[in-house]
Amino acid sequence: MRIATWNVNSLKMRLDRVCGWLERAQPDVLLMQETKLTDAAAPAEPFVERGYELAHHGQGRWNGVAILSRVGISDVVTNFGQGRAEPTEDEHDYQPLREARMIAATCGGVRVVSLYAPNGRSVDSEFYRAKLSWYGVLLSWLRETCKPDQALVLGGDYNIAPSDADVWDPVACQGGTHVSPEERAAFKALLDWGLHDAYHEQRPQPARFSWWDYRAGCFQKNMGMRIDHLLASAPANQRVVWAEIDREARKGKPTPSDHAPVLIDLDSPGKALDAGWEGAEARIAARKKS
Repeated sequence: MRIATWNVNSLKMRLDRVCGWLERAQPDVLLMQETKLTDAAAPAEPFVERGYELAHHGQGRWNGVAILSRVGISDVVTNFGQGRAEPTEDEHDYQPLREARMIAATCGGVRVVSLYAPNGRSVDSEFYRAKLSWYGVLLSWLRETCKPDQALVLGGDYNIAPSDADVWDPVACQGGTHVSPEERAAFKALLDWGLHDAYHEQRPQPARFSWWDYRAGCFQKNMGMRIDHLLASAPANQRVVWAEIDREARKGKPTPSDHAPVLIDLDSPGKALDAGWEGAEARIAARKKS
């Protein structure tokens, strides 16, 4: 089973890209974030045509999470079971439990969760404190409703780089969100509960990022962060045979998402794909040398 996560940064704008990537990578399950659609506007039909079911939890202009599966979808839960997320504009990113940031389902015998964590904006702001509170709710939900010995994968945009190796320049990033000790402690608490950083355990090399700013040159210079993760319980992690970040999906026109998909294969390898890292690293090294 191939499970992937991707912050698509507007499903409406990037529907063709998503459909094309389904053909390219052929995931069995795709967890999406920032769909930026209401449930009524979510485009199920193009996915049905490709053999996928869609479970969507959205609110419109911001946020929005979804699960695509071609191995079945059952037992759907949204917003940690606290009811639908229906924020007003002035609450955006400030009351994240009223926003569409979490959806879970069982697909092919694996419990999967699509997460879009709050950004935090700036350290010690009300948005930052709300981010840490949201992580507290996530951990409580895990403790109350899940077990470390079940097959479980939590994928999404965590808006946390777990270590200095997961950012392009630790000095430049120091003092900002995504890298603060409190955020990293919240991420580690998930691992301590019983989850594994499935991608990192397969590919521990540094500077393999999943997000790059749109500003000119950031992607080409690999000035990014690894903030999109697939965290797997021990029973699921033991089945992982391959992992990758598809850098190629961050290229081309029309404008791609600023995130790249992260993938893991359970039990046996899925469709082969060239994620573009070797060529990119060679070009970046040559550019630095010159």
